[in-house]
Amino acid sequence: MNEDKRSPGRRTHRALPLWVATLTLFTLQAVVPARAEAWCWWNCNYAKTRYPIVLAHGFLGADSYLGILDYWYGIESHIEAKGGTVYITEVSPANSSANRALELIEQLDDLRAIEGDPGLKFNLIGHSQGGLDIRWVGGLRPDLVASITTVGSPHTGVDFADEFAGTGGVEALTGLLGAAVEVIWGLLGNDNPVDMAAALAEFSSANLAVFNSDPVYGKGMPTTYCGEGEAVSSTPAGPRRNYSWTGDEAVTNLFDPLDYAFALTSLLADEANDGLVEVCSSHFGDVIRDNYNMNHLDQVNQILGITALFETDPKSVFRAHANRLKNAGL
Repeated sequence: MNEDKRSPGRRTHRALPLWVATLTLFTLQAVVPARAEAWCWWNCNYAKTRYPIVLAHGFLGADSYLGILDYWYGIESHIEAKGGTVYITEVSPANSSANRALELIEQLDDLRAIEGDPGLKFNLIGHSQGGLDIRWVGGLRPDLVASITTVGSPHTGVDFADEFAGTGGVEALTGLLGAAVEVIWGLLGNDNPVDMAAALAEFSSANLAVFNSDPVYGKGMPTTYCGEGEAVSSTPAGPRRNYSWTGDEAVTNLFDPLDYAFALTSLLADEANDGLVEVCSSHFGDVIRDNYNMNHLDQVNQILGITALFETDPKSVFRAHANRLKNAGL
């Protein structure tokens, strides 16, 4: 087995260090070199958690694209610079969360072997669908989980999935999209199985209502609309902490080309949202904050750190959360 800390069983490459410096507004978005933050001069154990942090990507995600653009752009190194241990996983870009969770579990078991600790737990952080994936992991293998943190995850569904469900021609379109994703992601090095229909069904409010009502998998979900869930859940493997956060803006930086797409998709929702996921749908466990000036990809510092000028750096949000986990004994 290739013991690559970024993705068990798969060798990947880090993003190349890069500084963008011009006098335009674009230059205010610093593209932080992946290696530059390895130096630490003070408070070097700020993010040193008891259990390793594991990052789980969302729908159509990967650990990195072409070995150049990291999904979690600059976040891994930002945490590690303050003593944290971070692993990045990679699962099917499009599939049900039940299947993606099985892929995650295999990688977590590999990480136990890498660490030489058969009883090791992990602080799981999932973005978007990744948040649903790690909730499945928490139900299937509670022995692997110290905490679950979801970021911009659609726990009660997304409007577009309900609006397009059952629409004529959707099945054929889904099949074409699934085939395209399988080819493209295969070329990018992700050879996990693709099931686009299962992935889109995952986001329906009806299917997630059943999932959330389950006494095992529903742990941490709010019992009232837009409320907070239990901060600590009881599991057969002991207590588990639950957290979440999200943004509530679709357009945050006009230099980010994806903001224009989010401006359109945000119109499909009838409540405040991050361009894809409604704020209340993201609530899970202890809601750290649900009004960051971030859209769905800003939450993971994409693209290339082009996020809102006057909002907390997404990398710092993750590092502060590592400190929160540390202070909770996790």
